[in-house]
Amino acid sequence: MLVNRDIIVVGIQAWDIPIGSNCKNIAAELAKNNRVLYVNSPLDRITRFRERKNPNTKKRIQILKSGKPGIEEISTNLWNLYPATLLESINWISSPTLFDWLNRINNKRFAKQIQHAINLLGFKNIVIFNDSDMFRSFYLKEYLTPETYIYYTRDNLIAVDYWKKQGVRIEALHMKKADLVVANSTYLASLARAFNKNSFYVGQGCDVSLFDPNLVSTIPADIASVPKPVIGYIGALLSLRLDLQVLEFIAESRPEWSIVLVGPEDETFKSSRLHQLKNVYFLGNKTGNELPSYLNCFDVALNPQVLSPVTIGNYPRKIDEYLAMGKPTVATKTEAMSVFADYTYLAENKEQYITCIEKALQEDSPELHQTRAEFARQHTWENNVKEISNVLQLTKTKK
Repeated sequence: MLVNRDIIVVGIQAWDIPIGSNCKNIAAELAKNNRVLYVNSPLDRITRFRERKNPNTKKRIQILKSGKPGIEEISTNLWNLYPATLLESINWISSPTLFDWLNRINNKRFAKQIQHAINLLGFKNIVIFNDSDMFRSFYLKEYLTPETYIYYTRDNLIAVDYWKKQGVRIEALHMKKADLVVANSTYLASLARAFNKNSFYVGQGCDVSLFDPNLVSTIPADIASVPKPVIGYIGALLSLRLDLQVLEFIAESRPEWSIVLVGPEDETFKSSRLHQLKNVYFLGNKTGNELPSYLNCFDVALNPQVLSPVTIGNYPRKIDEYLAMGKPTVATKTEAMSVFADYTYLAENKEQYITCIEKALQEDSPELHQTRAEFARQHTWENNVKEISNVLQLTKTKK
C-alpha cells in the first residue's frame, strides 16, 4: 500500500534537530519507494522570542520574513519544508473553547503552507503520516483532504505536563478521526484502541549497524581498569526515567560488582549517593560512535526504568542496541518490554534486579550472544515500514 505514493510527514520533531528521531528514520525509509515531504513545525511566538539566538530559529525567522516557504531536497524523493508562517502559542490555555478556536487558526495557517508545497511538487492523492503532532495538525485531515490519514504514537505524551492540559481530550479525538493509528509499543497500541479500533502495534526500527562486537577493536581507557564484572547502563541519566533506588540497591548489595554509567547526568543524579560509592563509575557523555566500545566491555547491560505514565509504554531502543552486541540484559518489567521477554531478564523490584543479574552472569554463553543479536537485527526501519504498510492494507481490506 505504501509504494509509489505521495506522502506528507508531520510531527513534533524538525528534520534539523541534532538527535535521532523515529519520524526521520521512517520518512527516509518511506522515501525509498515513495515521494515524501517532511514538514518542520512552524515557529510559534514564544519560541521565536525565547530561542531567537538559536541558529535553527534564525533560519526560520529569515524564511518567515521572506514570506515564501522553504523547500529543500534532502535526497532522492525526499524534501523538507520550512513553513513561512507564525503560530500562536496556545498550550497554556485552559479553556477548551478558546484553545480550539485558536488551534483552528493555527492549523489553517499551517495547512496553507503545506498545500503550497503540495502544489509545487505536484503531489496527488496524498497520505499524511502524523508523528504525534496532536495540536498543530489536528485539522489537517479536513484542510488537506488526504486519501489516507495515519496517526503514529510512540510516547505517552499526555502524561507530560506540557501536553496534558488539552492533550488528553485532543489526542483522543485525533486518534478517533484517523484512518489508522500505529504504535511502537503494545501498551500504546492498547491505549489507542480505546479511541480507534484500527490501532496496531507495528514494532520499532533501530539502526544497530554500529553495535557489532566484530567492529570493536579497542577498549576505552576510562573503562579498561574497571574491575569485573561490569554491570552497565548507557544513556541519559535522568531521574524522570531511571530508578535511582534500584541502582543504589544494586551497588550497595553487591560491592564486588562494578556499576558503570555512561551518559550525561541531571541534577538529581549528580547529587545522589551513587557518587559516594566506590564501585560506581560515572564515565560521562560519549559520542554515538564510541558507545559500542563501552557496551562491549559490559558483562551485563541494564535499563532500570522507573515505572510512571511517562515510561511505562515506551519502546526502549537501547535494548536493541544491547542485544545487538549480544549482551545479557536486565530491565524493568513493563508491557512494552514483553516484546523482549524471551531475550532479556525482567525485574519487578530492586531485589529481583539482583537475582536477574546473577542469573544473567551465570547463564551467559556465545550461543546466547548470537541468539540475542539475531533477534535485535530483525528490528530494522525497513521491517517497521513494511508492518505499517501491512496494517494499512488490513484496514483497507476491512472497509
